[in-house]
Amino acid sequence: MMETKKIYWMIKKDLLVLWRHKPRLISIFIFPILMIALFGYGMGGSIENIPVVVVKQSQGMVTDSTLTHIKGMDLYEVKDIISDPDRARQMVETGVVKAAIILPPDYEDLNSGNPKSVVVYVDSSDQMATQALVPATQALFSQISTQIGLQKLQTMTAQSSRVKVQSQGVNTTTGSSLSSINYQNIMNSINFQINKIYGDIKYIDFLVPAILAMTVMMGAMMSMGESLAGERERGELARLFMTPTSVSTVVGGKIISRLIIQTSTAMVLIGAAIVLFNITIAGSMLLTILLLILTALCFVGFGIMISARVGTQEDYIQMVMPFSMPMMFISGVFYPLETMPWIFQKIAYLAPLTYANIALREVMLQGAGIGDIWVEVAVLLGFTLLFFAMGVTRFNRDI
Repeated sequence: MMETKKIYWMIKKDLLVLWRHKPRLISIFIFPILMIALFGYGMGGSIENIPVVVVKQSQGMVTDSTLTHIKGMDLYEVKDIISDPDRARQMVETGVVKAAIILPPDYEDLNSGNPKSVVVYVDSSDQMATQALVPATQALFSQISTQIGLQKLQTMTAQSSRVKVQSQGVNTTTGSSLSSINYQNIMNSINFQINKIYGDIKYIDFLVPAILAMTVMMGAMMSMGESLAGERERGELARLFMTPTSVSTVVGGKIISRLIIQTSTAMVLIGAAIVLFNITIAGSMLLTILLLILTALCFVGFGIMISARVGTQEDYIQMVMPFSMPMMFISGVFYPLETMPWIFQKIAYLAPLTYANIALREVMLQGAGIGDIWVEVAVLLGFTLLFFAMGVTRFNRDI
C-alpha cells in the first residue's frame, strides 16, 4: 500500500530542490516558450525584406512604374537605386545585397521591336533566398512585359488607324492592317536573364557549412558540462585540486583536449560531406579548418563561463539549453535570417554562431579569403576572449 504522507514529502522535497536551483527552474519555463516562438516564426515564416539594389539607366513612366512595383513587394528591401551596373554586381559579390536588378538603357523605348534585356545578379550562395527571389522577380517582369506589350499594341493600333483614315478618308476597321504584326514578340517585351554569381548551389551545399559550425558548437558546449560540471559533481575536480595544480593548468588542459576532439569531429564531418554528398569547398581548406577551430574555442569558452559557477552537470545543462537550442534556429543554420521577425534578426547578431555560419559559408561556397571575412573572425575572437575572461575569473574551485 502506498504511503501517502511519504509521497507528499518526496514531492515537496523535489519541488524545494527545484526552487533552490533557480537556473533550472527558469529554464523549465523559458525554454519551451523560446522553442515554440522560434519554430513558429522561423520555420513557419515566409521570406521577406531581402536586400536588393536596382540599377536605373533611363527616365520615364515605365521605369517609375517598375520601381513602384518592386518597392511595393514585401519580398524586396530596396537598399539603393543607382546607375552603375558594375557597382551593383560588386554589391552582390561583397554581400551588401542579395540581388541586383538591372534595367537596360532602352527600357523606355516602346517603339523598338527588340525585347528589353533585364538582368538580375543573384547571390546564389544563399540558396533559399535565391529560390524565393528568382521566380518572384521573373513573375514580376512577366507581368510588366505584358503591360508594356499592351501599351505598344495600343500605340501601333492608333498609328495604324490614323494612317488608314488619312489614306482612305474613311474610318474602317484595322484588322487587315494589323494582320502582319507578330503579337507574340510584342507581348514578350522583356527578356529576363538570371545570373547566379556562384553557380547552382543545392540546399545541401547551403546547409553543410552551418551544420559543421552547429556540430562543433553543440559538441564543445555539451562536453564542457561533463568535463567540468560533471567532474565537480562526482568529486573528481576536488581531488584534483588537492594536488599542487593551479586553476589555469586545469582549464588549459580541458581547453586543449576539447579542441582536439571537436576539430577531429569537424574533419570527419567534412570528409563525410565530400564523399556522401559531393560537396566542394570553393575556398581554402586550411581557412575552413582554422574557422572551425576558432568556433570550437569560442564555445569551449562559453562552456567554461557557464560551468564556472554551477555545482552539478544537470544545472549546467539547464543553463546551456536556453542558449544553445535557440541559437541553432536563430543563427540561420536551416533557413535564412530573412524569414524571422525583425527583432529576432537583430538578436541573431548577438549570437556567435551567426558569425561562424556567415564566415564558413563565404569560404566554402563563395571562395572568400581571410580579407573578406575579417569582421566575422574579429567578432568570434571578441566573443572568445570575453567568454574565457568571464569563465576563468569567476571559476570557483570550491563548489
